[in-house]
Amino acid sequence: MYQILTDSECGLPAATLQEHHVEVIPFHFEVNGQTVASDLANDQLLEDLYAKVKAGIQPTTSAINVGEYIEFFKPYVLAQTPILFLGTSSALSSSYANAVQARQILLESHPQAEIHIVDTLAACAGEGRLVLEAIHLQADQTPLADVIDWIMDNRLRVQHWFTVDSLDFLYHGGRISKATATLGTLLHIKPLLNVNATGKLQMVSKIRTRKHALTALADHAKAALKLDATQPVLISTSGDWEAAQTVQDLIHADFPQVNCHIGPRLPVTPVLAVSRFSSLVPPVNARIVTINFKNLSHDPKQPEDTVVPRLFGVT
Repeated sequence: MYQILTDSECGLPAATLQEHHVEVIPFHFEVNGQTVASDLANDQLLEDLYAKVKAGIQPTTSAINVGEYIEFFKPYVLAQTPILFLGTSSALSSSYANAVQARQILLESHPQAEIHIVDTLAACAGEGRLVLEAIHLQADQTPLADVIDWIMDNRLRVQHWFTVDSLDFLYHGGRISKATATLGTLLHIKPLLNVNATGKLQMVSKIRTRKHALTALADHAKAALKLDATQPVLISTSGDWEAAQTVQDLIHADFPQVNCHIGPRLPVTPVLAVSRFSSLVPPVNARIVTINFKNLSHDPKQPEDTVVPRLFGVT
């Protein structure tokens, strides 16, 4: 049997990962000069981080380094257990490249090792959605090669949609200018963003007021549910549980039959669920990820403004 591994950017509850024997390597963030590992099992750590962010403190993150990956993979290599590592988007962090380098180093001394590093081109609940699918496929005794094929075939079919409550997060992240952030704040602008087909963040539209931004998130989810009301939906939030609840209520108003499960345990079966944390994407009001198995794959070679049906996701 193969071992599924991921990083803490997947945002899934620790209880879910532990139940299905998925091991996690943590990202690190620095707050006020203190470096802390992103521990998905430590709710208080995350709540403290959210409180500091709301107070105006800007945390910084660092990529998982090569040495950390080597130590993470090594026990499975020595045990001759095949590895499937599902990592956060290579367009958002150099961690993926470091994982690939760690694999190459380990293969030099253990050439028979089976280490598969998969770039999910996703983050937070999008990455978590793919991890959940890998868990489901493994439970069905799906061969490792087939699981990898499924992830590669469907990773571009997961869409992420999200919004941020303060434009300062985008300014400090270098994504907008100070003038744009100041003007947008005065006009109560809440940007609607997504993760594109190359795994990069992009701004899709600018929406006036928080209420309308949350409604837009719910509308994207409902558009996918009209095609398949049984598909799984994930909502994640960086501490704004009220916003996550608002989006959930808006979805349930039109789709009351959608199964709902709000952490800390996240089933593998289709659910509407809340996920916890993203260290690479700015703190958000609410993040939703859905997946629709009836749509066609998105072609990343087509222009960004080309509308192509694909598995749907909102972050």
